[in-house]
Amino acid sequence: MINLNLTSQIVLKQIPEKYYNPKTAVEASELTRCEKIPTSIHLRPEDGAKRIADAIEAEIKAKRAAGKHCVLGLGTGISLNFVFNELIRRHREEGLSFSNVIVFNAYEYFPLSEDNIHSSLRQLSERFLDHVDIDKQNIFSPDSMVAQDMVQDSCLKYERRIAEVGGIDIMLLGIGRMGNIASNEPGSVATSATRLILINDVAREEMTMSFGSRESVPPCAITMGVSTILNARTIYLTAWGEAKADIIRQTVESKITDTIPASFLQTHNDAHVVIDLDAAGKLTRIVHPWLVTSCKWDDKLTRAALVWLCQKTEKPILKLTNKDYNENGLSELLALYGSAYNANIKIFNDLQHTITGWPGGKPNADDTYRPERATPYPKRVVVFSPHPDDDVISMGGTIRRLVEQGHDVHVAYETSGNIAVGDEEVMRFMHFINGFNQLFSASGDNVISEEYKKIKEFLANKKDGDIDSRNILTIKGLIRRGEARTACNYNNILNDHVHFLDLPFYESGRIEKFPVSEKDVRIVQQFLHSVQPHQIYVAGDLADPHGTHRKCTDAVLAAIELEKEAGESWLDDCRVWMYRGAWAEWEIENIEMCVPMSPEELRAKRNAILKHQSQMESAPFLGNDERLFWQRAEDRNRGTAEIYDKLGLACYEAMEAFVEWK
Repeated sequence: MINLNLTSQIVLKQIPEKYYNPKTAVEASELTRCEKIPTSIHLRPEDGAKRIADAIEAEIKAKRAAGKHCVLGLGTGISLNFVFNELIRRHREEGLSFSNVIVFNAYEYFPLSEDNIHSSLRQLSERFLDHVDIDKQNIFSPDSMVAQDMVQDSCLKYERRIAEVGGIDIMLLGIGRMGNIASNEPGSVATSATRLILINDVAREEMTMSFGSRESVPPCAITMGVSTILNARTIYLTAWGEAKADIIRQTVESKITDTIPASFLQTHNDAHVVIDLDAAGKLTRIVHPWLVTSCKWDDKLTRAALVWLCQKTEKPILKLTNKDYNENGLSELLALYGSAYNANIKIFNDLQHTITGWPGGKPNADDTYRPERATPYPKRVVVFSPHPDDDVISMGGTIRRLVEQGHDVHVAYETSGNIAVGDEEVMRFMHFINGFNQLFSASGDNVISEEYKKIKEFLANKKDGDIDSRNILTIKGLIRRGEARTACNYNNILNDHVHFLDLPFYESGRIEKFPVSEKDVRIVQQFLHSVQPHQIYVAGDLADPHGTHRKCTDAVLAAIELEKEAGESWLDDCRVWMYRGAWAEWEIENIEMCVPMSPEELRAKRNAILKHQSQMESAPFLGNDERLFWQRAEDRNRGTAEIYDKLGLACYEAMEAFVEWK
């Protein structure tokens, strides 16, 4: 059985179990002193989903025993799928009945036509309601087809219906990137009831996964208000993955504010936040445990603490004093190391050793304190790129350095990236091809002209959410291939070292992709077996908003596992490095290799990114960050260099950081 979820096992630092699963009430009280909502942390989303399902099952059975209905308020976020799947399993395998359950949908898009396939209720039905024995007459949702001047009356009717059944027993919600619950976006007040609300840009971006394009997301939604949600007797809020870590910290630990509607849950007497370790990654007890408990210190935790202390005191590492340690809750480190100087020099040297201008290893050099080994030289290197520009965005400077230092560099583009090409790009290329054909074709062949007309007509009549024809997707893929080849040529990578894997999971024609399958893994395995690299670079920015990076890295790691199981000896001398791209950077305590760039090298990296013309201003998935990809990359790389500089280490123009997969 192939493991297709190995990215879930990426552990940057070992979190002691007591931090997320305290054994006693005293331990829990100590660890959670910064948290204002009861928060349970689980190793896997499935474990958290079981806890919520237990509560829902118990409430359903208690209500049935009392001869009453159990009233659930349900959101439709993707994070709730784990809970829905567990409830469906219990219905099918354990006989859990939903016959006494009433469901109120938390929000609905507005306006919608009767046959709209993207309605929130339809998503809820497909993911959950259609798979259990709930009475269809017990399912209620805001009316998305009512005339606009009747929306207010419809909302009042929805509120009355909730009240008539005795209110909501359990409210189950996900959380948006801006802290929105249901469709209550920043600015929603605690007294808000069910109402019509304009969907903001960030929420529209999140909804793109369901609608296929940003433009096809309706302008408004009818949502349960904050007060409606807070009137529920019990509330569960779920979040999984590091992409939600920041907003979870703000929701759970920061002050109550209408700029983060989820923070109003702090006022509820039976609200619960259920998350996994990744989503808990910014909570104080996980990221700064020394502030709430006694710690078991290892090198990584010590490094994290000293970097935090440097930033808090605005001092470089070697200027930290015993007083700085004592006044900021780090006296344990003084006892462990004997003095601030001893701890400072230890961590200073650790960080210094992460810096290398030889990402492939420096030949004929002592590699005791270098992140990469000196031999073999030259190395065969494979850079996996989920989309046809992630390689240069994430590690363009390192790629150029590897080539210049004589290593045998291959770049493998895992997906075609065809849905990220605008229709205007297709027309621009078709204009050229058609004109070229008319000028230079001696045969008088009209195939290109006919196809040009078909494509022009299709795009002219294309509606929001329509899937491109196979020919159009092929042209979009060719555009991205051409840009990728141009960028590789600019970096002096040989043409036969540029590989396009076109993994099948990507070819759904929509933003939401198919699951990764064995077919994807076998393609990657065959490629790796043919090259047998000494170094592999993969995407480690698993919080990318479209999810493709995680799936691509899952395919690579699964392929490596298959090669291990087959006893392939080339893996004995291979290291896997993870990079991050436009969305985030590694925390400095986790960085194991950092490659500096001069101003000229950073400019060359920018030039390589700019070869991807279709991904400039018209590229989708830019989110609410208005910077273009090359600007994000430069700011991120300069930011990493600035952190090293402020810690008292070497001062460079920019740096690219890597973490080893073990």
